[in-house]
Amino acid sequence: MNTKIRINILTVFFFVLSVILAILLLAGNKRAEKERGYDSSSVMNRISYIQELALVRYNYTGVISYKDYRKFLNINVPLTDKYFLLKYNGYIKAGVDFNRINVTVDNDTTIHISIPKPKILDTVIDEKSIQVYNESENAFNPIKISDYNEAISREKNVMIRDAVEQGIYRQATDEAKIAITSLLREMGFKDIHITEELVMPQLN
Repeated sequence: MNTKIRINILTVFFFVLSVILAILLLAGNKRAEKERGYDSSSVMNRISYIQELALVRYNYTGVISYKDYRKFLNINVPLTDKYFLLKYNGYIKAGVDFNRINVTVDNDTTIHISIPKPKILDTVIDEKSIQVYNESENAFNPIKISDYNEAISREKNVMIRDAVEQGIYRQATDEAKIAITSLLREMGFKDIHITEELVMPQLN
């Protein structure tokens, strides 16, 4: 009889102990979850690491046509023309500056993000890819290195204008939103609000 009572007491003891441990473990998990909550600074630190994922890149293969004359009183002098063609490979990158993103964390599930307007980050013409064609040899007006540099500089402006017309800024904004939203969902946020920074027009 005493043996049965001892066994029952031990059973009850271990059952109560298990319940207490379970309660303590649950409370510890909830406390840990609360401690793992994100503030604006910690979210910003995470966001800054994904900027490269949100860049938009356009690749280019083009031909630059250059022609110029010596001038006298702003008039082209005959027989002094110089010209060449350059074939090149290049690219242009656009994106949002993630360092200028503003983050406001309302609670564990709600967050507000304000992103700046995108901008052109890189306009590159690969010098190793350049091939020269139809190059003039005019003793009265020889081609200089500065002529090549001028032609390349003009072409970069053409690349930028073309990319903007094709919507590179909108694509960069969309890519930034997608990357940020994906990261925030992985961090546990469910109610995500992303707005674009307003740029006030300058008054003359």
